[in-house]
Amino acid sequence: MPKVIQAMMAMSADIEVRLEDPAQSDVQTLIAELDLYLMGLYDPEDNHLLDIESLRGPDVSFFVARKNGEALACGAIRVLEPGLGEIKRMYVAPRARGLKLGHLIMQALERRARALGLRELKLEMGDAQPEALALYRAAGFVPCGPFGGYPQGVTSVFLVKTL
Repeated sequence: MPKVIQAMMAMSADIEVRLEDPAQSDVQTLIAELDLYLMGLYDPEDNHLLDIESLRGPDVSFFVARKNGEALACGAIRVLEPGLGEIKRMYVAPRARGLKLGHLIMQALERRARALGLRELKLEMGDAQPEALALYRAAGFVPCGPFGGYPQGVTSVFLVKTL
């Protein structure tokens, strides 16, 4: 059985957050839902999405939150260089909002980052997602400058957290 993140077990016995393969059909459906959501918010040049194959790369740790077996949220860490990771593909399905799955995914990502020896996490997101920005700020992320080759777009928000 895959390792279950213990923090969420205390919250609800029917929720599990695990490292999983993003190529599973139900997870691909969740990622497609995320893509549609982001395409509705931003112009194509402002979406910097990792595809399924990239999410399966050796430099990526991909987590899924499931309630009663249903994939409802996801998030990943991509190692950019020694000590530095990037948060990618954070998403909570609208039908699961309010269950604190975003917080559980973030806790799992931070634990994984520490286990990988990362000292800093960065992310790029768009400015049309106030709930996501609130989640990141609550987790201790603060503004930073562009990184990783991302353009300084008018909708881009860059954040960093020291672990």
